[in-house]
Amino acid sequence: MSSTYVTDSVFYAGVSDRTLDLFESQYPVPNGVTYNSYVILDEKVAVMDTVDNRVSEQWFANLEKILGGRHVDYLVVSHMEPDHSANIERFARKYPEAKLVGNAKTFDMAAQFFDLDLEGRKTVVKEGDTICLGNHTLQFFMAPMVHWPEVMVAYESSEKILFSADGFGKFGAMDAEEDWAEEAARYYLNIVGKYGVQVQGLLKKAAGLDIQMICPLHGPILRENMGYYLDKYQTWSSYQPEKHGVLAVFGSIHGNTAHVVRKLAEFLKEQGETVEVLDLSRVDVSFAVRKAFYYDRMVVAGATYDGGVFPCVEEFLLHIRSKNYQKRTVGIVENGTWAPMAGKAMRGILEGMKEVKILEPMVTIRSVLKEKDLPALKEMAEVLAKSGS
Repeated sequence: MSSTYVTDSVFYAGVSDRTLDLFESQYPVPNGVTYNSYVILDEKVAVMDTVDNRVSEQWFANLEKILGGRHVDYLVVSHMEPDHSANIERFARKYPEAKLVGNAKTFDMAAQFFDLDLEGRKTVVKEGDTICLGNHTLQFFMAPMVHWPEVMVAYESSEKILFSADGFGKFGAMDAEEDWAEEAARYYLNIVGKYGVQVQGLLKKAAGLDIQMICPLHGPILRENMGYYLDKYQTWSSYQPEKHGVLAVFGSIHGNTAHVVRKLAEFLKEQGETVEVLDLSRVDVSFAVRKAFYYDRMVVAGATYDGGVFPCVEEFLLHIRSKNYQKRTVGIVENGTWAPMAGKAMRGILEGMKEVKILEPMVTIRSVLKEKDLPALKEMAEVLAKSGS
């Protein structure tokens, strides 16, 4: 998508990038990502955020086409992360008459990123402040730690548009044909997931606004069914599961632990449970994190490795802990040949998580699954099923 209408007076200036392999150098984006920017043309002109330096030339071309020779009055900086702020300095030099709009923290960070003299060009806003562009008025609401401390959103009252910064964003280029919720959830839970309390605070502010459209900094513009998107964020930010079922994740060196987990999955299905099995060695951790928050229960199975747990399992557990995994029931399966230690390592990480119930007893396998191990697996399946009823 190049420059195009959002409304008769609000234009999309962002750029889709299908060449990026890893967002933030860690999250696979098989269908690319968008760097969104918007322009409001009124008596005064406001540009809403810049873009990543990967797409600078296309963005400036989009701006010139939209502006049609008009001056810019304001550049609103909602978030200083470089995928949105990289072109601030170049923009400021190209449009010397434009004032930069941000909060106090915005400009503190800008001084760290750029050697830019903004004397006389800063418009510092705080909670509830407004800027009138003519027929359009922007009102600013602070959103600290969603997901940086300087983040703010802007509500345009005449057309009832929320410019939501990274909120309500998703992975994927504009023309990606995929379900919004899955990639939006993977985006949210991996990037913003730690800050549920802060997101809840922002949702309370949003509840007092008549929002008819959401313009995020990543992903599609949301034009209909606002309740659906707000409900999703309510669920994700309050750490509530979306699905009654069990996620079974494992790390298996030679396939023996994998066999144990698949047998456990069979027992769970006999209990009438929905089960999804993920091999942590072969799925990116960001997808596994998304699934962990999707289900209300989980089994983590790991082989003992160097006196601890197989690395991909440890990485997964550390990831969900850092994203505030909570309000779930978890069973542990360990495997080891001469000194099973994986269970202790997994328990140690899980015990640091809020409102996570660890099922007792954990199941210990010695090397390979034997007939004598089946009763313990069946018992775990039965206890998991009862814990979800």
